[in-house]
Amino acid sequence: MNDHREAPAGPVPAVSEEAGEVRGFWAGLGLPGLIDVHTHFMPERVLRKVWDYFDAGGSLVGGREWPITYREEEAERTALLRGFGVRAFTAMLYPHKPGMAEWLNGWAAGFARRTPDCLHTATLYPEPGVERYVREAVEAGARVFKAHVQVGAYDPADERLRPVWGLLAEAGVPVVMHCGSGPAPGAHTGPGPVARLLARHPRLRLIVAHLGMPEYEDFLGLAERHEEVRLDTTMAFTDFSEGFMPFPRRALPRLAALGDRVLLGSDFPNVPYPYPHQLRALERLGLGADWLRAVCHDNAAKLFAVA
Repeated sequence: MNDHREAPAGPVPAVSEEAGEVRGFWAGLGLPGLIDVHTHFMPERVLRKVWDYFDAGGSLVGGREWPITYREEEAERTALLRGFGVRAFTAMLYPHKPGMAEWLNGWAAGFARRTPDCLHTATLYPEPGVERYVREAVEAGARVFKAHVQVGAYDPADERLRPVWGLLAEAGVPVVMHCGSGPAPGAHTGPGPVARLLARHPRLRLIVAHLGMPEYEDFLGLAERHEEVRLDTTMAFTDFSEGFMPFPRRALPRLAALGDRVLLGSDFPNVPYPYPHQLRALERLGLGADWLRAVCHDNAAKLFAVA
């Protein structure tokens, strides 16, 4: 068992019952905390629009009821994650049209400067100037990128992005990509476009969000064939997702075998259940403490060099 003792970065608020449950989870595994590679921080007016869309049950969420659990202000949300013992997290933000990505990257750089436990996050869109502003973000210290194929409605193999993927592959900067067809399909979601992308850029450090739900087995296959492909657990195995996009139990041995390339993601704050539920959902898979330690901390610590 790993014998880590470090505390999470930044001020930690008084431990609530919910935070106590999360901290008990990782302490029981002998971990120093969690690393969550799929959390959302973005400009407040943008985040409020996202929440309004969820409240309205828009088509991109499949028209489902999706109550947001954590509607606190930004400072309170970062304090919540620290209270949970999340040592490092991301600011997954994404454009839905041209002209947004560079502006979002500017905001995210500022957020990372004032939030030392956030992995500096950036984003992109297939548009003129994308190679320039992606290079600038990398040179400014971006440690992870977010690509949202469903919301952005673009093909990840778009020719305008070819130099960008090459740049990120060369720099070794991971990309968290929402490319599965859940909770609702898009024009370019699914394994096909990603397979074409990886054929061109096999060294791209791609993290498939949500385990690629609902095309879980197809994306497991891509990870099995490409050693730099990883998957995050965001919303997978929760009661909510299992209700309409269940993970096939026959594929659990394959997920277990990829235990060194699966990373914890939560979708905080945009989840319709409390944070501990994602952790318990992973625990009840029965894949063992070593698998949980790797997924909830050690894999991301190695990938992002979190000491």
